[in-house]
Amino acid sequence: MILTSERYSTRTAAENGIASVQHNSPDEARYERKTASDGRYHFNLKAANHQVIGSSQLYASQAAREAGITSVKGNGPSTTIKDRTAV
Repeated sequence: MILTSERYSTRTAAENGIASVQHNSPDEARYERKTASDGRYHFNLKAANHQVIGSSQLYASQAAREAGITSVKGNGPSTTIKDRTAV
């Protein structure tokens, strides 16, 4: 898992969150690159209103973080949705 979001209380809210990721993930300007206090790297995906809509895992290197961003840019706009609410 590359990107996680808040826990949604309704299906509609989750669908809105998915739509926001699909819309914003291709845009380089929506990525906030960060360094954790232990020196590992991570990123946030933000909406146009600057609200965080997804946070990454922690990475050991900047290159690994960039690979994660590239993956989200490529896969985020996908219309394939894996509903795991029944799991």
